[in-house]
Amino acid sequence: MFSRLQALNPKPTTELEYSTPFELLVAVVLSAQATDVGVNKAMRKLFPVANTPQAIAALGVDGLKPYIATIGLFNTKAANVIALSQQLIDLHGGEVPHDRAALEALPGVGRKTANVVLNTAFGEPTMAVDTHIFRVSNRTGLAPGKDVRAVEDGLLKAVPAPYLHDAHHWLILHGRYVCKARKPDCPHCAIRDLCRFADKTPGEPEPIAA
Repeated sequence: MFSRLQALNPKPTTELEYSTPFELLVAVVLSAQATDVGVNKAMRKLFPVANTPQAIAALGVDGLKPYIATIGLFNTKAANVIALSQQLIDLHGGEVPHDRAALEALPGVGRKTANVVLNTAFGEPTMAVDTHIFRVSNRTGLAPGKDVRAVEDGLLKAVPAPYLHDAHHWLILHGRYVCKARKPDCPHCAIRDLCRFADKTPGEPEPIAA
């Protein structure tokens, strides 16, 4: 499965736009229940003005809101981003910590966000399970589970070590563009013969690469 996904996309990464660990952290916090496209549009306006904890904290909640008002739950997210920026200044010298416990202690940062930052910014082989990964893991039978933590634990066991660093990006992109929630594009799926999903969409399948 992963050798095929790798052949299609040798160097996968997040679709969020960022240039520093702090920018990634802010973007991921804002992306909860929002699209990467929408977050990127907002960040293109925000980051040229403020892209450090000090600059974001200086904006304050009311100063930040206009930049992220197009993103869902922006009131709560604005408060969290200001609070986490201040906490980074107070406790971590203005740097994003390379530590799960410290990341999860930041306002608005849960396990999934911490996993994304650890993987994408710091190269850790973590598994950030979002709705796409949860769906793909259960549909294919790769790592079935009733909740995201069960799926995360299953994936960490099931994914071969050489693929683990990039696996969550492959699975997210596969879920976003091929194994979609309402109408999965099974005829154009590179792993359909390995998939245990019983209700595959019909159509003339494309040849599968070895």
